[in-house]
Amino acid sequence: MKAAPFAYVRPSSLSDAIAELASTGGGGKVIAGGQSLVPVLAMRLARPETLVDINAVAELDRFGTADGYLEIGATVRQRRVERDPVSATVPLLGMALPWVGHRELRSRGTVCGSLAHADPAAELPAVACCLNAELTVTGTGGARRVPAREFFSGAMTTALGPEDILTAVRFPVAGKGEGFGFAEIARRHGDFALAGVVARVRVRGTETDAQLTGFGVSDRPVTRSAAGELAAALRESGGEVSRLPGALSDPLTALAEELVDTDGDAHASRDYRRRLFRTLASRELSKAYERARRSAGEVDS
Repeated sequence: MKAAPFAYVRPSSLSDAIAELASTGGGGKVIAGGQSLVPVLAMRLARPETLVDINAVAELDRFGTADGYLEIGATVRQRRVERDPVSATVPLLGMALPWVGHRELRSRGTVCGSLAHADPAAELPAVACCLNAELTVTGTGGARRVPAREFFSGAMTTALGPEDILTAVRFPVAGKGEGFGFAEIARRHGDFALAGVVARVRVRGTETDAQLTGFGVSDRPVTRSAAGELAAALRESGGEVSRLPGALSDPLTALAEELVDTDGDAHASRDYRRRLFRTLASRELSKAYERARRSAGEVDS
């Protein structure tokens, strides 16, 4: 199939892009990389009257660190983030990006585009939720920042209004005593995940915090504290990291039943996804905890 007819505009400033989008009365769509939107257009699952191409807006190409955050503008390609050394300040991006589609897709696709598309099985929304990144949404009323955990409201549904543009995302830079884990299971590399987890553990002296995000298991990325489960597993294992994945399995069973609520499909049942989630979460929480201890200097690196 071919896309339904649409008008095309390519403004050179953010104010013009917002004005063009507002002028469509809700019938416009923003395009940057197009890796999510173009297939939808080709299948006529969306029929926007106007496409607003933001690639000529220079201010949306910003990429760098400031004030403890890594900021990524709306037109920055995923491949650029994957390859740039500054991305090492947010280790989860380096773990997740190689799993996003294929290299050719990442060469065109943007980080903000993946967030705005809000596929519940996509990697970058899950990373944003685990770190509770800040998303900058700009519309006719100005710019506002939305926490990632409040941005996603359902499958392909976000806090973006019809006249809003997701202009940037800010990921918190990793600090001392933090460790991370990422894993997913998909039928083929590049496919959306059947189930995946993102883990962040922070060790501060005797205090340990753990955040766990699941994706591909609900209608949006789902995040919960796993500090209680991790503490129980540490007591069970006597603090031995090698025994930690096994000790986490039982405590994470209830969490898997709570978070994994998607219906089964041709590829996996709900129970299978719960087992996947529990297994991946046990493994990645253990890795994140060990990395956090090394970062805190509690063990030799």
